[in-house]
Amino acid sequence: MLTKASVQPLNIWRLDVSIREQAHSHRFSICRKIPGHFHSRPDFIANAMMRGIHRSGSPRAPMDYRKPSDRKSMHSRIVQDIGMQIVSGRFKPDDKLPAEALLCEEYAVSRPVLREATRVLVAKGLVYSRPRVGTVVKPRREWHILDPDVLHWLMQSSPQNEFFALLTSVRSIIEPAAAALAAQHATTDEIAAIGEAYQRMEAAPTVEAVLQPDLDFHSRIADATHNDLLAHLCNMLSLALREALKHSNKRPNLHELALPRHKAILTAIENRDALGAHHATLVQLDDARNALNVVLGQGLKL
Repeated sequence: MLTKASVQPLNIWRLDVSIREQAHSHRFSICRKIPGHFHSRPDFIANAMMRGIHRSGSPRAPMDYRKPSDRKSMHSRIVQDIGMQIVSGRFKPDDKLPAEALLCEEYAVSRPVLREATRVLVAKGLVYSRPRVGTVVKPRREWHILDPDVLHWLMQSSPQNEFFALLTSVRSIIEPAAAALAAQHATTDEIAAIGEAYQRMEAAPTVEAVLQPDLDFHSRIADATHNDLLAHLCNMLSLALREALKHSNKRPNLHELALPRHKAILTAIENRDALGAHHATLVQLDDARNALNVVLGQGLKL
């Protein structure tokens, strides 16, 4: 005896068969132009139509991905893979990415998933998309280089000494100015917060334990400038700074060499000595450069 619960799956099964028969009899197809080939996929529309039916809550057939994965993680994997290829130079500026159909086949995803990944790459300034043109890599100067993902790909694809030389040169411009502004504008509480971070650096029992207080020391100086744009810029560099400190803090005699330089910055800020804070920060950054030279075994060319 058929119940109401058993009739619904049966009806869906019959509709599924009917759609597939129509797809073949009327020769529905999705055509993908690939050089030298012309593919007809009558089953594809039938499957797509059935996916719409199953939205009501009935069991849904798994998507035909090479590696089972949900839509979000698949689009993230595509962003990671293509983004890394662009930043590493595999795709050059003005290069067109492979055709949409080829990329869908390469990653075994639907067009909506691929287009979602493309939108993310557009938002990061790496590519632009135009109808009848495709997706094209933008010039390097237009990349959102401080985007956390783009910065991470840059770190991964560049030789360490080159990337850290680039970072140190940027720090040499930003951080002395930040320290000088902090000496002028920091509140009593903000100066105390910078001092608290320094005290945790002093008390850290291991090299690994120094890392977070060191990052806090520099971020609190940036916050104490009362310049939101400068503080935000410093915060955007925090990922790269963390990687640099992980390396520079590995040198021998870390406490004996690094702590006095940080103490000099703190003292200048406490004394409202902007010029002294600027100079002390330059000295500290020069020491950080030397530390990276020791750890990496190569000179950082600035």
